[in-house]
Amino acid sequence: MSTGPLIKGWCPSAWRPMETGDGWLVRVRPPLGQLSKAQVLALCDAAETFGNGLVELTSRANIQLRGVSETTWPPLMEFLVAHELVSADPATEQQPQYLLAPSWQAGDDTHQLACLLQLRGSELAAMPSKVGIAIDAGELAVLGDTAADFRVERSIDGGLIVRAEGHACGTPVGTIEAAVDHLIRLTHWFVESGGNDAGRMQRHKVPLPAWSPAKMRPASACVSAGEMPGAALALGEYQAGMVYGLPFGRAAAAALRASVTPAAVSHVRVTPWRRLWVQGASGPVEGLISDNQDTRLLMDACPGAPYCAQASVATQPLAKRLAPDVKRHSVHISGCAKGCARRSSADVCLVGQAGRFNLIVKGDAQSTPVKTGLTETEVVEYLESLGAL
Repeated sequence: MSTGPLIKGWCPSAWRPMETGDGWLVRVRPPLGQLSKAQVLALCDAAETFGNGLVELTSRANIQLRGVSETTWPPLMEFLVAHELVSADPATEQQPQYLLAPSWQAGDDTHQLACLLQLRGSELAAMPSKVGIAIDAGELAVLGDTAADFRVERSIDGGLIVRAEGHACGTPVGTIEAAVDHLIRLTHWFVESGGNDAGRMQRHKVPLPAWSPAKMRPASACVSAGEMPGAALALGEYQAGMVYGLPFGRAAAAALRASVTPAAVSHVRVTPWRRLWVQGASGPVEGLISDNQDTRLLMDACPGAPYCAQASVATQPLAKRLAPDVKRHSVHISGCAKGCARRSSADVCLVGQAGRFNLIVKGDAQSTPVKTGLTETEVVEYLESLGAL
């Protein structure tokens, strides 16, 4: 019998929660990646009233509530719909997720593209729930390292392109309307050419159709801080507010509530880097990270046991134990081989198996380990011997 993790093949949502080790997991997709102050406060109330009081951010800019039960889920859904955090129509929630570059402004190309896609969302092909669309039409693309299957970006010559994941270049399109038309057509090609069997565009090896030539390279962003948050969203204070990180992607609802309490706070942007851009906020908040030098930012850790039924090890205690000593290496701690917290390679990857840790160097959760069956103490000792701490 296989001892590997159970691959469910679908993503949880609000209308389709997933059973985990600490109850049901309910995922909320913030419209356009933005929440009003009132909506953030409502989510905090929901987490404490209907769940276990924890709020998580995912690598696709979603918010997760944990510890929901069969009894508390129905009133939770009524609450989320009433606060416009979830559509009352389950079919709407099944449409592909739109991931927006967080620094979008009302009326710019990213915003207009997202609004038009929302209006025409029913025209997209029916694809697996993990499929997502990145709308990244600023001067420089900033979402290149985030998980998406189709992307609308700015090309190196300044025009719009539609790019399929797995291809370095995209197809030039003239206007916002043309970009949406092309994107819709591309999703139907994906389904008709067997993409649903592959599950994701990255794994779909069928050549692109002749009408969608991959010939224009996107303009990529450099990581930097400035007056407006851009790629990587460095933590700290900006003219437009504060960018906070959530330790290992999760925080108590009370900490999030404190971040939006100041009267000047208007909206919160949810990012794919497990960071929140709180517009109008200033100063640190207990329970959130505001120092860009915090070593926890070098680490990705899934909830682990007992929160996730797939995990055979507790990841959070080890992450907290290692954090003070991590200097410059990226570290990924995964409760199982699924590697949900980080898809890309890390300098050090620790994967739970049968209650112990396998250690991988410069790889992801499914790479070949250099050491297996380590206890938490043995992990620390071995990393020290490697000079990784």
